[in-house]
Amino acid sequence: MIGEGATGSGAQGDEEPAIRFEGVGKRYRDGTEAVRELTMDVRRGELVALVGPSGCGKSTILRMVNRLVEPTSGRVVVDGRDTAHVDAVELRRGIGYVIQAGGLLPHRTVRDNVATVPRLLGWDARARRARADELLELVGLEPGLHGRRYPRELSGGQQQRVGVARALAADPPVLLLDEPFGAVDPVVRDRLQAEFRRLQTELGKTALFVTHDLDEAVRLADRIAVLSTGGHLEQYAEPGALLSDPATDFVVQFVGSDRGLRRLAVTPIRPEDLEVPATLAPGDGVAYAATALEVDGRSWGVVLEPDSRELVGWVPRGALTEAMRRGDRAGRVGDWTQPFPVVVQRAETMRSAFSTLLGQELRFLPVLEGTEFLGVLTPDVVHTALRAAPAAPAALPVDGTGTA
Repeated sequence: MIGEGATGSGAQGDEEPAIRFEGVGKRYRDGTEAVRELTMDVRRGELVALVGPSGCGKSTILRMVNRLVEPTSGRVVVDGRDTAHVDAVELRRGIGYVIQAGGLLPHRTVRDNVATVPRLLGWDARARRARADELLELVGLEPGLHGRRYPRELSGGQQQRVGVARALAADPPVLLLDEPFGAVDPVVRDRLQAEFRRLQTELGKTALFVTHDLDEAVRLADRIAVLSTGGHLEQYAEPGALLSDPATDFVVQFVGSDRGLRRLAVTPIRPEDLEVPATLAPGDGVAYAATALEVDGRSWGVVLEPDSRELVGWVPRGALTEAMRRGDRAGRVGDWTQPFPVVVQRAETMRSAFSTLLGQELRFLPVLEGTEFLGVLTPDVVHTALRAAPAAPAALPVDGTGTA
């Protein structure tokens, strides 16, 4: 069983998918089978990742969409049209294509690179410049600063941003991306991934994304297609379902024994999973507070403003007990409250929150929604969340990565 339908079909209701593979195969003259009877739909506005070992046909599948590679059997349908019956040049001008290292023309400026397809489509110079500058701003590059530069004057991350801008220039409904972030360092790659996911969500483009990095696929994709050698579709499912319920032995081996940890990237923080400790106010007396914490069975409590419920910090029960031992029974909780070194927002994934938790000495981490305190994250909360039903796909949070 492949997961989400043995055929890999994913169209919702009667809506025509953006891309459809109908029994698509690719066999070369020497008998090598690159893709075998692929049947799979990509919904409109969806980001689908193709993953698998070398030789599984990922890039071949991608290039059959824009006819850089011609299938030997089956049909590839884009926006309701069989691509075999569409002029290849016309087809490619309507599909954005991003490759590793950007694939920029070294003798053209950044602005001219972005405007490549509009120029081929006959746009006038003013319209091309305006569109190029608009897209440079969209991907976080200052047009006045970067537009007149050449690719060699940009960092690897900046070149990738220009490649994405060029792919978006003629406003294509479909984007094809072939390991676009594989040639940049890990820090820049994280930032580019977050920025690309934001753009894809904002613009509603359909994207087919090739990557060798399963963690990247889990982080970015709405659904993941796992392929084995020879282009056989093993499973096609949402990241949470793929990691929690691998459909074949091949997928089990491919996702690895640490698939539970990978699920953290698509596991949302749910308020009902959080621990809710005793809460105190800064003005509470130490004797009352120590008793409340003893009843709660914890060695610490959370301190909130009584009216707004905004987080103030935390207080250890031992400090309150020591205050009472010294005869300071009239003291207040606020005198012993310590600030939290860091907090997380509910919108973050469990992965980023757990990483934050592991980076501090405290074994609990407050979770907020805006300024409202929801509860605390602990190792037990993470374990409970992972043991729960497969997570629904989560929107990619910025995770503080900013832009590259």
